[in-house]
Amino acid sequence: MIDFGLSSDIKKLSEEALILCEKAFKEIDKIAEYNQQRALKSFIDCKVSESHLWGSTGYGYNDRGRETLDKLYAQLFDAEDALVRHSFVCGTHAIATALFGVLRPGDTMLCATGKPYDTLKDTIGIGKNTQQGSLKDFHINYRQVNLKSDGHLDLEEINHNITSDVKLVYLQRSRGYSLRASLYIEDIKKLVDIAKNKNPNCIVVVDNCYGEFTQKVEPSSVGADLVAGSLIKNPGGGIAPAGGYIAGRKNLVQMCSYRLTAPGIGKEVGATLNCNRELFLGIFNAPHATGEAMKTAVFAAALFELIGFEVYPKYSEPRADIIECIKLGDEKKLIKFCKTLQSFSPIDSFVSPEPWEMPGYSNKIIMAAGTFTQGASIELSADAPLREPYAVWLQGGLNFHSSKVAIMAAAQEVLKK
Repeated sequence: MIDFGLSSDIKKLSEEALILCEKAFKEIDKIAEYNQQRALKSFIDCKVSESHLWGSTGYGYNDRGRETLDKLYAQLFDAEDALVRHSFVCGTHAIATALFGVLRPGDTMLCATGKPYDTLKDTIGIGKNTQQGSLKDFHINYRQVNLKSDGHLDLEEINHNITSDVKLVYLQRSRGYSLRASLYIEDIKKLVDIAKNKNPNCIVVVDNCYGEFTQKVEPSSVGADLVAGSLIKNPGGGIAPAGGYIAGRKNLVQMCSYRLTAPGIGKEVGATLNCNRELFLGIFNAPHATGEAMKTAVFAAALFELIGFEVYPKYSEPRADIIECIKLGDEKKLIKFCKTLQSFSPIDSFVSPEPWEMPGYSNKIIMAAGTFTQGASIELSADAPLREPYAVWLQGGLNFHSSKVAIMAAAQEVLKK
């Protein structure tokens, strides 16, 4: 092993952790292989050619690459249609486009997974800026069902709250900045079944960020009407330079496209510039990259469990996203973890991250992200709000072998007095 200044104790613990991870790694490999084969079949079925890899300019009329990429995503996500654009600036932008696309004044949105992720609160109108073009500003009503004390869906309360006036049921698949469990496809199916039985006309929208390709099927396969996410997370495969996607029912995707551009224009225009090749290559690489990120998360869980920290989920538990939460319990340890992870990054290893007022968040955030694409969560990164219980959320890892070293170094630093 290359000398990175790691102690013999950390190396020994790492070997113990790897033994613990063997069963989980085998299961991850099975999922990654299945999804990689799905990706290959989708490329073949959609007849992707070299001509699709080049971009367009101006209005982007008749951009065959853009149209084929939408078709490819639709097949991969088991949906009728998709809207994949490099111009989505983040996952929140894609989700907001979906919400504004299908909701109208007077409609009611029900969030079934408790408080949404920090950056979506202002979009809904429950954050600091409630009159800046939020859903609330457009007279769209909001209700939420909190999770049970064990962090799982409160299906009974959800059933009670899905009344005839609920136009949209929203759920966040990933844990976000919380300790609750992420949603498995089985959980999503239960919620979809309840929603459709109670109100067949309601629209189920899933924030799919961090969850893509972690299981063998996607939320659309079990009845979700729309799913949305970011291309600098799982589906970008560490190659897409920017962007997001929305996939689902054709009529709803069209409504979202009218929100993204303008009514009557929709998805028929939009120059792809020089991004098509990276977006195609990214989605092809995504199942493998997601598998590497999941292995990274499992290893981190095993190592930090061995040295006495609480982790969510445990190394032996099944996974529905690429995130690993490590409860460090101390602000100084949290900052040391992020600084060390940054120092073991391929990009900006010499930079020392500091907590700062990040747009869209209610607390100061510290973020370690020495990534080839700024803020790409499919690359090894870690971030956390500076608040109790001082937990860090680790995600990504383009390859397990380099990610393993960074995690070992972070563990060694956290253990120092």
